[in-house]
Amino acid sequence: MLTITRALYDQIVAHAREDHPDEACGIVAGPAGSDRPERFVPMLNAARSPTFYEFDSGDLLKLYRELDDRDEEPVVVYHSHTATEAYPSRTDVSYAGEPGAHYVLVSTADTDDAGPFQFRSFRIVDGEITEEDVRVVDAY
Repeated sequence: MLTITRALYDQIVAHAREDHPDEACGIVAGPAGSDRPERFVPMLNAARSPTFYEFDSGDLLKLYRELDDRDEEPVVVYHSHTATEAYPSRTDVSYAGEPGAHYVLVSTADTDDAGPFQFRSFRIVDGEITEEDVRVVDAY
């Protein structure tokens, strides 16, 4: 189960909506080994695409150095789908390189705030997708 604060949840959703019609992407870092998302790190979608996301390689290298310096790890890796449901694509699965991370997908297919959107979390290990519950809390 992914347990995440309302503030982080809202930041992920806001980033997804802001970058629409392109896919948004980023991580939420947390203390190494804690499984507790704490620090929101929005990233630039270097692909600038409505159907694909890609972390900029320079930004990613900088991020991993920063995570290492702070004794953190990516607890959540998130991105949005702009026209489809919030479910990992074959490409998403092939890029899932953090076996301990929660992979969050937000669907922004309905962006007028009148209808529901999807916020779903998955574990992706060795190409296998397992959906997990999301619990939103006020604080840890």
